Amino acid sequence: MLDKLQEVESKYSQTEARLAAGETYDDPALVARLNKEQTELAPLVEAYRAWQSAKRRREEAESLLSDDEMKALAQEELQQAKDEMERLEEELNILLLPQDPNDRKDVIVEVRAGVGGEEAALFAHSLYRMYSMYAESRRWKTEVVSVSETELGGIKEISFLIHGDGAFSRLKFESGVHRVQRVPETESGGRVHTSTATVAVLPEMDEVDMELNPSDVEMQVFRSSGAGGQHVNKTSSAVRLIHKPTGMVVECQQERSQFQNRDTAMRILASRLYEQEQERLNSEFTQQRRSQVGTGMRNERIRTYNFPQGRVTDHRIGLTLYKIDGILNGNLDEVIDPLVADHQAQLLKEQERGG
Repeated sequence: MLDKLQEVESKYSQTEARLAAGETYDDPALVARLNKEQTELAPLVEAYRAWQSAKRRREEAESLLSDDEMKALAQEELQQAKDEMERLEEELNILLLPQDPNDRKDVIVEVRAGVGGEEAALFAHSLYRMYSMYAESRRWKTEVVSVSETELGGIKEISFLIHGDGAFSRLKFESGVHRVQRVPETESGGRVHTSTATVAVLPEMDEVDMELNPSDVEMQVFRSSGAGGQHVNKTSSAVRLIHKPTGMVVECQQERSQFQNRDTAMRILASRLYEQEQERLNSEFTQQRRSQVGTGMRNERIRTYNFPQGRVTDHRIGLTLYKIDGILNGNLDEVIDPLVADHQAQLLKEQERGG
């Protein structure tokens, strides 16, 4: 591990020196690449340097143990240094885990009403609101791409982008079937209904990431409209893209400009094709994603939101929190942090078995 850390620190120092020297100022692309590289290495380098500092304190304390006057103080300092080194070693082990290359990317989130009719559509709207509020709390930007609404304010389906550093690393655990248990406003008998919505989270890709062939993509334009024909756009600015080799269809109708809608739709198409290619290359991943998103049936859920009990349960890790209002208001870190920790623990186990 130490050899790897020294190698990373050396690379970080070289990048730092190149940026400080100003030799790259006439090459904006290189500056951007070096800045990105430095940002990605910084947490690991900072933890390693803190570990080195704790190691030096430990060695200094050990050298004072033979001094009767300093022995008590040295023992206290020695224990503190050892505890600090142990904590930092755990942190370094996690930081050295293989990184998902998509973790720092923006995301495309697609929420669809599942089983439950209008109640499912209202729940889909609640999930969209939850993710929007979570993004806002992290100062990420949310951009709706397309939405199909119901007359009662629900959402049949919605696609939206979330722009923010590390967005995919946090939200990728949200893919799957979400189940809600509550008494609908239209239920006169007070019975608890169970409904579902599906969530898919994709890393946002550019056209170049997938090397999209323009001749493979057919573009159609149409006028956008809201629920019940409201907000009709008088110009044909909405865009529908059809990927002819796969039959995949993407629509974008939120921007006023046809060009902007096409650009956004192309990024979403590239992201969906990327995901499809990843599934083709990795059958294990295919099975995992299908089991997560599934068909929207109630027994395929990853998480349950139970209103009568005020609880949220994530079934993958057996986590139950009686904080349903806070979570639906965007306080998702209390759910996501344990999922990230569990994922890291699984990676550590795999690494130990492999090593």
